[in-house]
Amino acid sequence: MPKFFIILIVSLSSAFITKAQDKGGIQFLHGLSWDQVKEKAKSENKYIFLDGFTTWCAPCRAMEKNVLSQKATGDFFNSRFLNIKVQFDVTKADNNEVKNWYKDAEAIQKDYLVNSYPTYLFFNPNGELVHRIAGGSPTPEEFITMAKDALNPGSQYYMLKKQYESGVKRDPEFLRSFIRAAEVAHENKAIPDIVNDYLITQTDQLTDENLRIISIGTSKTSDRGFNILKNNRAKADAVLGVGKSGEIIRGVLTDEIVVPFLRNGGHVERHGPMLMYTGEINNNPDWKVLKEKLDKQYPEFSDEVTMAAMPLYCQFKNDWPKYAEYAASFINKYGHRLSGDTLNSYAWDILINLNDEKCLETATAWSKLSLSGRNEKNPGFLFTYASLLYKSGKREDAISVQKDLVKLSNKNEGYLQVLNKMEKGEKVF
Repeated sequence: MPKFFIILIVSLSSAFITKAQDKGGIQFLHGLSWDQVKEKAKSENKYIFLDGFTTWCAPCRAMEKNVLSQKATGDFFNSRFLNIKVQFDVTKADNNEVKNWYKDAEAIQKDYLVNSYPTYLFFNPNGELVHRIAGGSPTPEEFITMAKDALNPGSQYYMLKKQYESGVKRDPEFLRSFIRAAEVAHENKAIPDIVNDYLITQTDQLTDENLRIISIGTSKTSDRGFNILKNNRAKADAVLGVGKSGEIIRGVLTDEIVVPFLRNGGHVERHGPMLMYTGEINNNPDWKVLKEKLDKQYPEFSDEVTMAAMPLYCQFKNDWPKYAEYAASFINKYGHRLSGDTLNSYAWDILINLNDEKCLETATAWSKLSLSGRNEKNPGFLFTYASLLYKSGKREDAISVQKDLVKLSNKNEGYLQVLNKMEKGEKVF
């Protein structure tokens, strides 16, 4: 939640503005309905910036503290936008202003498909949605760079979408801009089709830029990028990072073949970074049958995908000791091919779900392995590593890593709180 605010009265609109004390952050309008905000924007010929958050959203709080309340952000937004905050959850502690916005918040959530937080929406002076940013940013500078696209019709996501859907533009430069805007908006379902159209225009599909585009636009075996990655793993990994091509390929085959097998015709639903699985769990999966199925279609990946499917099944069943056993077998055989993201994911699951000393020791080794190459200072990986060290009883080592993380993250509030707990010997996980 926003902190250290003062209230100013805006005489012309009878609205209130909140402003971060001493930091010159974004000033947010208060006391107006959604219709009144749009009327004000139209009369002043200003764009609207809508900060969509929930009270339980940790990234929302981090954005408020580290980005939205900073002077550089305020200097950019306050002169160009009418800024409003909209709370999308309902709590017993809600004040009258939040309650007065319940209906507007519900309508905005429904009309503009707000299903992950934070979500930042941008409207032109006529009240039309033109741009979206989903998720947080580590610095004010990065957030401002993305927000600049909201003021330029040539980079606004929804303007680009209209042009794309009308078929007016299909040139490479336009498609690259549209892919970038869709990525920032987390419009993951739309990206593969745009990437497929883009790849048709490319004579060399293995450039560094094209491989990066392929990595974010390959979600099905029918996507053009799937075979490119499958047939060029070494080249792709040299650009994307160790193990990234295999991670994408396994993900696609897991979605299309493994999940329907393990969950009786189920499938994966993605809501921002969250995954949800449908279908009743198969209580007696025959791993031999799964491997034979993969052997017929993708023999070079059948063993790798089958071994990765076993811990996933244990996750479905909440059988974490078996999860640790199967994950260890998979990593022991294919660890040299796995990305830092994959290793960190397995390590994190052990951290959260198990207290067994041997399992924690093994997960700590995976976590340490994830911190290599370009991931050496990855904040998320460092946090997993520090937490595993601490839970394993290596308190001083954990504190040392956590101190480095706090410094690296410019004293991120969440990391600092964990460091304080570690120093006091309190429980973290």
